[in-house]
Amino acid sequence: MLYGTAQRGAGSDEDALLELRAALAAFKRLGAAGDAGKAAVLLGGREELPRGLTAREAEVLRLVAAGKTNRQVAAALVISEHTVARHLQNIFAKLDVSSRSAATAFAFEHGLA
Repeated sequence: MLYGTAQRGAGSDEDALLELRAALAAFKRLGAAGDAGKAAVLLGGREELPRGLTAREAEVLRLVAAGKTNRQVAAALVISEHTVARHLQNIFAKLDVSSRSAATAFAFEHGLA
């Protein structure tokens, strides 16, 4: 991602796009939602998310789908456990589910995990 940004700064837009797209794909494969979101923004767009999920909700959902507890999610995203719980409430409402396991299933079905 840094190399792509440097390429853009040097005026090589084609090379920058190539590097940023490669970074985005790698971050998605690794489950690095935050970095994937940053790469998507650098590419000039936002990652399209299902059911109106925000980028932060998608990050929370990815971590929950990876088996993380609210405390672990909070530590990973540097937010409070209360904020994680609120994000989960919003996620459950948007996905029309009532459990972490159902949200996890949705995440896997839609390529978010």
